[in-house]
Amino acid sequence: MGATFAFTDLPAVVMRYVLTVQLTDVLDIAIMAFVLYKVLTLVQSTKAASLLKGLFVFLAALMLSYLFHLNGIYYLLSKMVEWGVLALIILFQPEIRRILEQMGSRRFIAFFTHSEAGNTMEQTIGQTVLACTEMSQSRTGALIVFEREILLDDMVRSGTVLDAAVSSELLKNIFFVKAPMHDGAVIVRHGRILGAGCMLPLSKNVNLSRDLGMRHRAGIGMSENSDAVVVIVSEETGSISVAIGGMLKRHLKPETLENLLRNELIPQEDSESDKQKFSLAGFLQPKKNGGGDDAE
Repeated sequence: MGATFAFTDLPAVVMRYVLTVQLTDVLDIAIMAFVLYKVLTLVQSTKAASLLKGLFVFLAALMLSYLFHLNGIYYLLSKMVEWGVLALIILFQPEIRRILEQMGSRRFIAFFTHSEAGNTMEQTIGQTVLACTEMSQSRTGALIVFEREILLDDMVRSGTVLDAAVSSELLKNIFFVKAPMHDGAVIVRHGRILGAGCMLPLSKNVNLSRDLGMRHRAGIGMSENSDAVVVIVSEETGSISVAIGGMLKRHLKPETLENLLRNELIPQEDSESDKQKFSLAGFLQPKKNGGGDDAE
C-alpha cells in the first residue's frame, strides 16, 4: 500500500523545506520583490500602464493562437517576440532612464552628511525666501530649482556653471531684468548655486491654466521630469509658486514658502517629524483663507 499523507505531517514537511533555504535564496527573493515593487510603482505613476496593458493583450493573443493551432497568427506573433525586448526598451526609454537616475542618486551620501547638509540648507532656505519676498514685491521673475535625488547635470550644462553660496543679493542680481541670465533657471545643489541661466523642459500637461506663462510651464515641466522642488516668482503678478511632482501651488506667503521648503529639503529626525505641522499634501489642497486656492 502506498503511503498516505496526513495533515499532521505538514509542519514537518514545511520545516524540512525551511531548513533547505539559504541566505542567498532570501537575498534573491528580496531583490526580486524590490524590483517588482519599483516596476509596479513606475507603471502606476506613468504612461507605462497603458503600454503594459497592450503587452498583456499581445501575450494573451500569442497564447490563444498556440492553444487553438492558429499557425499563421502564431508565426507572426512569435517573430514579433524576437524583437520584443528592443521594442520595450525603446517604448519605456524615459521610464528606464528615470530608474537609472534614481539608482545613481546621492541618498547614501546624504545620510552620512545629514547634519552638515541640514545647516547649509537652513541658510539656503532663509536666503531664498528673503530673495523671493523682495523679488515678489518688485515683480521680478525668478525660477529656482532645488535638486534632490535625481541629478540635473544636463540642465546645468544648458546654462552657465557656477559654484557659489546662495544669498539673497546674488539671486536678485541673477534675476535682475537686464542681467544676461535672468530668463533661465538657477539650479541649487547641496545648498550652493550650481548653475544659472539654465533651460528647463516645458510641461506637456494640456490641462494647465492658459494664464500660466513660460516660466511656470518650465517649472512644472522640471518637477514632472525629476523630484526637484521648483520655486517660481511671477513677473506679471509677483506671486510666489512652488512646483513639486507636476503639481503647482500658487500665491504662497513667505512663511508658507519657508515651511514648505523646510519640509521638502531638510531631512527630519524621527523626534522632530512629529512636530511638523506642514506637509506637501496639506499645501496642495485648496484653502479658503490664505495661500490661494487656484493650484493647477
